[in-house]
Amino acid sequence: MSLKIYNTLIKEKEEFQSKEPGKVSLYVCGVTPYDYCHLGHARVYLTWDVIRRYFEYIGYQVYYVQNFTDIDDKIIRKAKEVGCSPRELAEKYIAEYFVDMDNLGIKRADIYPKVTEHMPEIVEMVQGLLDKGHAYEIEGDVYFSIDSFAEYGKLSGRALEDMQAGARVDIDERKKNPMDFALWKKAKLGEISWISPWGEGRPGWHIECSVMSLKYLGQSFDIHGGGADLIFPHHENEIAQSEAYTGCAPFARYWVHNGFVTVDEEKMSKSLGNFSTIKQVLEKYSPQVLRFFLISVHYRSPIDFNADKLQEAEKGLERLKNLQERLADFAKATGEVGVESEELLNLLAKRKEEFRQAMDDDFNTALALGVLFELTRDLNRYINLAQAEIAPALAKGWEVFNELTAVLGLLQEEEKSDQSGLVNGLMELILSIRQNARSKKDWATADMIRDSLKEIDITIEDTPQGAKWKKK
Repeated sequence: MSLKIYNTLIKEKEEFQSKEPGKVSLYVCGVTPYDYCHLGHARVYLTWDVIRRYFEYIGYQVYYVQNFTDIDDKIIRKAKEVGCSPRELAEKYIAEYFVDMDNLGIKRADIYPKVTEHMPEIVEMVQGLLDKGHAYEIEGDVYFSIDSFAEYGKLSGRALEDMQAGARVDIDERKKNPMDFALWKKAKLGEISWISPWGEGRPGWHIECSVMSLKYLGQSFDIHGGGADLIFPHHENEIAQSEAYTGCAPFARYWVHNGFVTVDEEKMSKSLGNFSTIKQVLEKYSPQVLRFFLISVHYRSPIDFNADKLQEAEKGLERLKNLQERLADFAKATGEVGVESEELLNLLAKRKEEFRQAMDDDFNTALALGVLFELTRDLNRYINLAQAEIAPALAKGWEVFNELTAVLGLLQEEEKSDQSGLVNGLMELILSIRQNARSKKDWATADMIRDSLKEIDITIEDTPQGAKWKKK
């Protein structure tokens, strides 16, 4: 089975074929850094983290570009409220963005271009659209003329007449069409601005992504992604201005959008009081639990956030953790492959194929998780047989299990810091002292160590392979 992706542009799944064999060029719309990231952001960038990981898993080299909209009305307004410059505010929340995404185990993009670092290219593109007759200037404002682009609406599937009739845009009698959108905005008094041929001002919302994707990925690239809320008008406008400017179509070959996050089946919003930042969620749940929860539903489907579902995710993740810990004892096992081992090796190959089939079906992480739990059941059953001759196959099971969980970014060991190494060393010493007490039948000391550790949320489990510890 080949990889199929749902392409918003054609409204159906199609086989993925990259522009350049063995390579994937990917652009994802980034955040406007004026506040802490919320659950919606977590879903977007986690979705793309898994998609990127899967492409790499099946052998592609991925070049991933994700921008920061570091100048915007919201940034300007918030900066005034808190008494700092827009640049200072944006830099603060860009730093916070990386804290949140690093906590969630999201691999960093190859490049994070910023709007403020691309003003010459933005001015050049706006001028190019003017020169080609796709834009017009009025008193320092420059607008894209949607009537100049015959295919306007092809991404969202909206007819131009319907959009004009139902347009909810600021009334500006100067515009040729009420749906025409700003490429360049004349600066207001005291507002941050840049020099242009049309006077001081700053870019409109949509032009930035076209400029940066064209600069780093070329006139036509593989995949453009983002949340479903960006289909119209942002991505629709990107297509229009980019293809009008370059004369090259398609601007992006595949358009991929993730579904919304709701909270207790209501739209998440600050006005409803159900708005949660990533930081707030991570005060109650581990990053891995949140990650597990967000990939438990197909990326295009809406996902409902509530405490019960987070607790279910916690239990599901614990099942996977427990197996990983049990398998660790067999990680380095070697020896002859017997009949029982061959049976398990065949089962491992079958589960790997099922996992790949799930992910090849438009990155179906929900189905892929189901395969992981089937694999968990299989491996636990073989471990329970406690037969020495299947140890080499269980070592292979350890390898396959970690290979598949890594695609989803689950159960990945963090880089060991000096502090974590010290903790591990001390715990090994404590377990050694406890084992010594047990061998001397000093049950009081052994129990005291176990109970004292339990008070600080460290549990000890006595197994045939020795005592194991873990932090709750």
